[in-house]
Amino acid sequence: MAKLWGGRFGKESSSLLDRFNASIGFDQQLWKYDIEGSKIHAKMLLSIGVLDDKEYAAIISGLERIASQIEAGAFAFKISDEDIHMSIEAALTDLIGEAGKKLHTARSRNDQVALDFRMYVLEHNQIIRGKILCLMETILEIARLHTETIMPGMTHLQHAQPINFGFHLVAWCANFKRDVERLSASYERNNFLPLGVGAMAGTPYGNDREMMAKALGFQAPTLNAMDTVSERDFALDLLYDIAMLLMHISRVAEELVLWSSYEFKFITLSDSYSTGSSIMPQKKNPDVPELLRGKSGRTFGNLMALLSVMKGLPLAYNKDTQEDKEGVFDSVNTALISLDILQAVLSTMHIHPENMLKMAKIGHLTATDLADFLVRKHKLPFREAHHLTGKIVAFAEEKGIDISELEEEDIFKVASLEMAGVKDVLDLKASMNARDSFGGTSSNQTAQQIAILSKWLEKTRQLEGCKKLEGCEIG
Repeated sequence: MAKLWGGRFGKESSSLLDRFNASIGFDQQLWKYDIEGSKIHAKMLLSIGVLDDKEYAAIISGLERIASQIEAGAFAFKISDEDIHMSIEAALTDLIGEAGKKLHTARSRNDQVALDFRMYVLEHNQIIRGKILCLMETILEIARLHTETIMPGMTHLQHAQPINFGFHLVAWCANFKRDVERLSASYERNNFLPLGVGAMAGTPYGNDREMMAKALGFQAPTLNAMDTVSERDFALDLLYDIAMLLMHISRVAEELVLWSSYEFKFITLSDSYSTGSSIMPQKKNPDVPELLRGKSGRTFGNLMALLSVMKGLPLAYNKDTQEDKEGVFDSVNTALISLDILQAVLSTMHIHPENMLKMAKIGHLTATDLADFLVRKHKLPFREAHHLTGKIVAFAEEKGIDISELEEEDIFKVASLEMAGVKDVLDLKASMNARDSFGGTSSNQTAQQIAILSKWLEKTRQLEGCKKLEGCEIG
């Protein structure tokens, strides 16, 4: 079958070239964007006199029939058509005849693919944002129940200071909030119409790009034709945003792996989201969070792959750019399932506050409070108080107990200072609630942070134009 572009060629392309050159095997998932864009392009051609009413009606009817066939699984995608754009155009011409050949007037596959791919990216940007909001809502629901659940806060994976579990969950949400904001900024930056710029220099038909931009929901047309067909910043932005999101998910997953171990036992993962061993019958493995850690790596690779493709390309369009889609499709699918399953894991896990409290009594978590007490009560320089507290910690170590278990007279033996009231300072709950500065771990501050994030969620939901978060129920 002759190629739609084959007029100047004397020989048929080889089957090897067809296989190497074709993108129909993966870009067919852009079909709905191609048809939607073609409908608006046809409407524009009608408005500038390229099509008459009869031709326009035939094109719209034909495109709708093709869409129905694809949805029903009855459409044959052929490698000889190369890509989704030529596949639909060829099918349209077969259906309606000569009118179908007019549809490609005043556009190129270069601006056509830029449109279809950009529409895919922008739509999935919104979908991913919605799923992050759902995940945050689930996390905040758990956090509200645990603003007084004491656990060890850690630095260097060593016990540091007492915090509450809700505070730790809010820290997760702070990461995901930035992911939503990053995606929102990318959406606004890339919400411009590429269609109508032609191959790389515009067209002589007087395309009404403003009309098409409005009809397709874009902010405005792109500014420069050469840049429009050349750039894939919109795809790279999404790849970067997803890589950042999966990095955050990976860090959450790492903590879930640690917390579900026998050494921590802070949580128990649901049997529905755990697996066993083929040889050790007692095992219950945290495979979901482990896979979430691993999934981050492939999204980093997809970002680097497209950066590597784009880095040496001259303006304007080059065939290398065909390598832009598969990595994006993969990263999008990875992000969507990762968000769904992480939400499911968190909403079904069992939390063990008693084990968190037990672990908080190990590691001298209130040592900093003792140093602060010495500064306030005895006006010691902090460095001196720090040094003296270190000696008291060593004394507790020798006795085999935590610093919070020392009596006033024990501390006096080391410090030779009056210690009335020190036991209250060394209490884990008192220590946690003493950190009541804005952003701190006190129960009061944690509740305020939850309220602030909840308000932000509601505002963001309204900006997204939805009354409730769709898709938050995980099947």
